[in-house]
Amino acid sequence: MTSLSILAVAPARLDPLQLFLQADIVVQAVMAGLMLASIWVWMIIVSFSLRMRRLETSSIDFEENFWEEEEFEGLISGRGRRDIPAARIAQRGLEEWKQSTSGQPIDRDGARQRIAGAMDSRVAQEADDLAERLNFLATTGAVAPFVGLFGTVWGIMNSFFQIGMQESSSLAVVAPGISEALFATAIGLFAAIPAVIAYNRFSHRVNRFEARLHRFADRLHAALSRELERI
Repeated sequence: MTSLSILAVAPARLDPLQLFLQADIVVQAVMAGLMLASIWVWMIIVSFSLRMRRLETSSIDFEENFWEEEEFEGLISGRGRRDIPAARIAQRGLEEWKQSTSGQPIDRDGARQRIAGAMDSRVAQEADDLAERLNFLATTGAVAPFVGLFGTVWGIMNSFFQIGMQESSSLAVVAPGISEALFATAIGLFAAIPAVIAYNRFSHRVNRFEARLHRFADRLHAALSRELERI
C-alpha cells in the first residue's frame, strides 16, 4: 500500500514552477535573470521584425517615387519622409551637391568625392542604427548558456552539501537538487537559442538592406555626376 500511495502522489511530469520555487536562492536568481533576458529577446525579435518590414516597404516605395519625381527636394521634404533611410541618404547627397556647386569655379572631381563620401557615411550610420539593438541578441546568445551553467554548478554543489548534511547518498536526496540545477541550464539554452538564430537572421537582413541603400546611393551619385558635367 505504501508503494502504491507514493506512486499516486508522484508527479507524472516535471513542473517548471515547482522546480523554480524549490531551488536555492542563487539558482532562483539565475533562473529569473535568464527568464527576463528571454522575454527581452523575444520583444526585440518581434519589434525588430516589424521595424525591418516597415523600413523595407517604405524604402522600396520611396525609391520608386524618387526616380519618377522631377523635383527631388519636394519628395524628400514631404510629410512622413523622416523615418525613411533612403530619404535621409538622398537629402545628404543633395545637400552636399548644393554646397559643392554653390561657388565658382566648380571642382567637379572634388564634388563627386564629397558627394559619395557624404552618402556612404549616411548609409553606414543607418546600418549602425539598425544593428544597435542586435548587440543584446549576440550577448544573450553567447552568455546565457554559461549563466545557466553557473546555476547548474551551484545547484549541484548544494546537492552534495545536502548529502553531507544528511549523511546519505540516496538518489532521493540529490535528485531534486540536481533537477533544479539542470533546469537553470535549460532556461539558459531557451534564452540563447532564439537569440543566436534571430541575431544571424537579422544581421543578414541588415546587411542586405545596407547593400540596397548603397545601390540607391550609387545610382544617385551617378545622376548627380551627370548634372555636374552639364554645369
